[in-house]
Amino acid sequence: MAAKKSAFTATELLDRSALILSRLEELPLFQLAEQVAFYHALPGEVQTAAFIERWYQRKRLYLPLVEGDDLRLLRYTGPDSLRKGAFGIWEPKADGEEAVEGAIDLIIVPGVAFDAQGHRLGRGRGFYDRLLSSLDTPKVGICFDFQLVSSVPVESFDHPMDHVITESGIY
Repeated sequence: MAAKKSAFTATELLDRSALILSRLEELPLFQLAEQVAFYHALPGEVQTAAFIERWYQRKRLYLPLVEGDDLRLLRYTGPDSLRKGAFGIWEPKADGEEAVEGAIDLIIVPGVAFDAQGHRLGRGRGFYDRLLSSLDTPKVGICFDFQLVSSVPVESFDHPMDHVITESGIY
């Protein structure tokens, strides 16, 4: 996957990201959601910064903060509510407003790869696996076309996505 990502320029990845996120905006689950858990992207992932800026005043967006082996979801209230955190990812400051249990309407999830059945291959640390086990909410994976593969390894603790969105469509 890393080799495939490096075949594209930063501009191409931004353009592809914009297309994926426009598909997300068309999804009824997103349109109806008032409180959405999102993420700030690592280089090479679907780039989310511009999308977050466009939507955070219209929906309550929550971003993950790495604490030990877990993720806490804290509200994004603008660029001043962020700091560089674990792994160089922009994260909310620890004193932000935490998501109320059961209040998240939708979670948007990154991954190294997905399959059309909604299974996700993460980076191996289990952060999202643990978070998803605590949420009873629709899950949408977003990735580039080349990250949608025929199958990914599945473990008993994995939580499949309800949808996976790429440049080509919604699965």
